[in-house]
Amino acid sequence: MTGFARLDRLPPYVFATVNELKMERRRAGEDIIDMGMGNPDLATPPHIVDKLVEAAQKPHNHRYSASMGITRLRKAIADWYGERYDVDIDLNNEAIVTIGVKEGMSHLVLVTIRPGDVVFTPTPTYPIHPYSAIISGGDVRGIPVGGGTDFFENLMDATRQTWPKPKLLIISYPHNPTTEVVDLAFFEKIVAYAKEHDIMVIHDFAYADLTFDGYKAPSFLQVPGAMDVGVEFFSLSKSYSMPGWRVGFCVGNKDIIFALKRIKSYLDYGIFQPIQIASIIALTEDQGCVAEIRDIYKERRDSLITGLKRVGWDIPPPQGTMFVWAKIPEAFREMGSVEFSKFLIREAKVAVSPGLGFGHYGDDHVRFALIENSMRISQAVRGIRNVMR
Repeated sequence: MTGFARLDRLPPYVFATVNELKMERRRAGEDIIDMGMGNPDLATPPHIVDKLVEAAQKPHNHRYSASMGITRLRKAIADWYGERYDVDIDLNNEAIVTIGVKEGMSHLVLVTIRPGDVVFTPTPTYPIHPYSAIISGGDVRGIPVGGGTDFFENLMDATRQTWPKPKLLIISYPHNPTTEVVDLAFFEKIVAYAKEHDIMVIHDFAYADLTFDGYKAPSFLQVPGAMDVGVEFFSLSKSYSMPGWRVGFCVGNKDIIFALKRIKSYLDYGIFQPIQIASIIALTEDQGCVAEIRDIYKERRDSLITGLKRVGWDIPPPQGTMFVWAKIPEAFREMGSVEFSKFLIREAKVAVSPGLGFGHYGDDHVRFALIENSMRISQAVRGIRNVMR
């Protein structure tokens, strides 16, 4: 207990244990292949970097920017949605630029729920989804996802059993870490459910472009009536390999967007303007770079899945995200995901993320991030082969 109320609601950071062991082994001179943190390793496309450099050399771009994002970037966002998903976005009232999705979602949850409000999130899931609510004083109810379970049925069961009724539902497809994907019919059910139960919806669409084998991820906002109940976040981190740039945006219901705009006006002055200008180029110019990034992740996915299958660890290939969600082999499952992850570092020289870090229901899995090239992935498979033997 720290004496700081909000920190006292946060559990120990599960990933820290594994990261400490990884760094300890690296300091000892061992070559640890890091497939743990989902930190994209691919360079940002040159035309985006060039625009950043050009804009950064102009002194007028060094001043405070706008907390909701410059007008030209919001127009690019609206056009991007119209071209890709045939969704009309009012750039002045239905779009706002955020400092990545984590910042935007955290502040949106902070401004929209009161202490004690119930928030539904998947479990396992990306940690900011439940912890944005916990930090804001909400009560989180986890809805099981993945592993053959029906998320929507679980959602309905939880709704019937929960009082007071939930205020907010946070979802994300393609889903991190389970890599689950959905079709537009799923979102149609979510919109109908949200209207029936008067629940606000936040959809995290970070992996919109990282889809494979002919699958195309739908936007939540494509459903008629979605704008009435919720918003969607998108990040340039994955599609355009811009993770350190911290650029995201939120679009959708004008009242929800207004709430986020209002709180951000108190908390920040927006992203460095040259980064916003470069982001316009990312969204409006040739999208061939997105396809190239997607192809690289597919190649890595195939290398890992094929290699692990060859050594006896059979995993269905994911149709989306930059991850592989792998059930721990039977012989090691009793260890749990944290100890198994530490075991892989020690014995296979491979770092992965323990499933427990994404929620209790993830403890029989580990997550591989596809952030190493195919040669390093082959090296990782050789290390794992020795462990499997």
